Amino acid sequence: QVQLVESGGGLVQPGGSLRLSCAASINMFSIYAMAWYRQAPGKQRELVATIGSAGTTTYVDSVKGRFTISRANAKNTMYLQMNSLKPEDTAVYYCNRFGGSWAWGKGTLVTVSS
Repeated sequence: QVQLVESGGGLVQPGGSLRLSCAASINMFSIYAMAWYRQAPGKQRELVATIGSAGTTTYVDSVKGRFTISRANAKNTMYLQMNSLKPEDTAVYYCNRFGGSWAWGKGTLVTVSS
């Protein structure tokens, strides 16, 4: 069973930056399209960004130009660089295979507040 471990969250002021990491315990990590999701308090989980096996990326409109998704296949790790953070980015952030077919990890909490 795949294990996903997210890290890097925390409390940051509006306009600040954070870098999230996702470690995946799976062979052949490089062949999978991966994604970051987030769930804000009282809301459904939403897709934030995706990265294909070849490195193609997509973003939800609300984070375009501020977030950058990347991956280091040799380390079985994916990243989300978040800049110019806004209070509405406050959420628990999760990583998963694109489509969310693996077991979810615990996520990492990002709080944007002054």
